[in-house]
Amino acid sequence: MSARPAAPKGARPAVRSTEGSPVSTVPDLAGHLRVHPGAPLAQALHSSRRDWAAQLGPGQPAAALPGLLASLFNLCSHAHRLCAQLAIEAAQPGAGPAPSEVAQRLRHETAQEHVRRIGLDWPRLLGSAGGAAQEAALRSLRACPLLKGAAAGDDPWPAALDWLQTEWLQMPAATWLRAWQACGADWLLDWSTRHDRWLPALVRGAREADTGPALDMDLALRAHGGDDALRTLAAALALEPGFALRPQWHGACAHTGPWARLNGADDGLPLTPWALLGSRLAELVRLCLPDGAGQGGGWLRHGALRCPDGQGLAWVEMARGLLVHQVGIDPSRAGDAATVRSCRVLAPTEWNFHPAGEVARRISALDTRLPAALRERQLHLLMAAFDPCVPFEVVTEQAVDGEVAHA
Repeated sequence: MSARPAAPKGARPAVRSTEGSPVSTVPDLAGHLRVHPGAPLAQALHSSRRDWAAQLGPGQPAAALPGLLASLFNLCSHAHRLCAQLAIEAAQPGAGPAPSEVAQRLRHETAQEHVRRIGLDWPRLLGSAGGAAQEAALRSLRACPLLKGAAAGDDPWPAALDWLQTEWLQMPAATWLRAWQACGADWLLDWSTRHDRWLPALVRGAREADTGPALDMDLALRAHGGDDALRTLAAALALEPGFALRPQWHGACAHTGPWARLNGADDGLPLTPWALLGSRLAELVRLCLPDGAGQGGGWLRHGALRCPDGQGLAWVEMARGLLVHQVGIDPSRAGDAATVRSCRVLAPTEWNFHPAGEVARRISALDTRLPAALRERQLHLLMAAFDPCVPFEVVTEQAVDGEVAHA
């Protein structure tokens, strides 16, 4: 028997599950999710995530903060580094290295993350126990130009587009995207039925596990759509205790992801959890297409503004959704001596996996009368669709009436 290939960079650590997942030897600094299918909402989802940025950021040299946050949030490290640089520059220009080529960096790093998550997580969550899809996915990842080092000035996108069309889509990317934009989930089913390689087979096989209504797009997070809304968000981050770990927008639990971009290309499509797989794949296609309106470097948005009390707020649209950093710089020190006075990070996982949010409600609604294998597939589809940046474990014992999940 051949040895199983080692997973490339970007694989997640695992935590013990009551269903037999392996145990990680990595300290649980990033936290994890505990999910309880079919339990009352108060018990359905618990996160052990902690607000490390607020605890460790103050007092740090401003120039060192982007690297610190990249190490704290290592699965999305590039996006955190970039967002921190933008926030520092907005708070006090010159306090840290100013980011350059932001749009292209964001494009490249988001595309890389989509490739990793589709190639590493989807086969594990959506595939069969045999592992054939995992083997095929790893082979395709090794050939991906986006995951290989490139010389400065090289343009990786023509090769990346050719790889995507040949290895994953098995058809022209622009044609795939037009069909998705016109037909959404109907096209996803048609495409996955026509082709037989590991990715369309995974997508096709996951459809049986689709459950629940389509997303309410009125709850799609677009707080970055104007400066007034961003200032409201900044005030909530600065003034409301615990907001960074349990955020709400206009009194409701919002959701965020590739379907909630300011460009809004997927707004008219009914998006169930299974269809969200198509939304993520569609974004990878858009990023790999040549620069233009709504594709390439023109697809993802980013920005920053200076807020009261010398704070800078920055945001980027990254693979998992909207990422926001808020940084305050000590006004008594400038330039190379600048130090961080306050630091807050609001990540996509806190929106989607809020204990009363989109995923928690769907986990609570899972039917415990269904066969355990189908219920597990439904849960795994939810995790692949909403993509938390931390591992999860599954609780299977019966919920206790009246018990409330711990914060």
